[in-house]
Amino acid sequence: MRNKSIVTRFAPVLLIGIFTMAKGAPVGPEQMLAQVQQAARAHVLAQAASAGLSAPLAEVTVVRGSRPLAACGRAVTVEAVDTRQPLRMRFAAVCPGADGWRYEFVVRAQVSAPVVVSATDVPAGKVLTDEDLLLERHELVSLTDVLASPQAALGMSGKRTLRAGEVLRMALLAAPTVVKRGDAVTIVARRDQIEVSMAGEALDSGARGALVRVRNANGTVLRARVTGEGTVEPADMPVTAQSPD
Repeated sequence: MRNKSIVTRFAPVLLIGIFTMAKGAPVGPEQMLAQVQQAARAHVLAQAASAGLSAPLAEVTVVRGSRPLAACGRAVTVEAVDTRQPLRMRFAAVCPGADGWRYEFVVRAQVSAPVVVSATDVPAGKVLTDEDLLLERHELVSLTDVLASPQAALGMSGKRTLRAGEVLRMALLAAPTVVKRGDAVTIVARRDQIEVSMAGEALDSGARGALVRVRNANGTVLRARVTGEGTVEPADMPVTAQSPD
């Protein structure tokens, strides 16, 4: 038997929780399918919001299987079973009671949102600047690991060549190494209005924010946090806010 499906396109409305129909009202098959659809829509849009995506759009399809759908005289509850991949999720509709039932449905969601893409081909290792990045609406296979703002990619570099128009993900990017083993570094300690600096030598390589070993001018080895090119601060100091170079 050929499966039937129900499809609707939604603008973002964030609803979170368990969806039920009005108590005491019988829930027919079409109402139940609409309820599953509503729950799936709310779930993917909530995921998009958690990922920091703005203005997401979702097209949701509930696939009807060959099993006949029965009405329910009580409030039906919809549960998320597997939502790891928006294009193939599973939701269950549950009619409570001794004579109740449970149906599972495959739900497909096509989600789009403005995300960061490469404006041009960018060689591996090149530090990304404003000119390398664009914000464009794309359909998303996954709602995790995407970048909602170009600011999140500034100062990063591609682990491989980034192609023009490619959707950027954190897995494709790396913070560039700004301190290399053997480099002369400046150890800067700041507390309140007091700043003290000392020369040192890096014993490890690291990107901005990484912890490395540093030998100071007195020969003492200490753990330090990389704050910029050639500069570190003692690891027990509060994290210093830094703007991308």
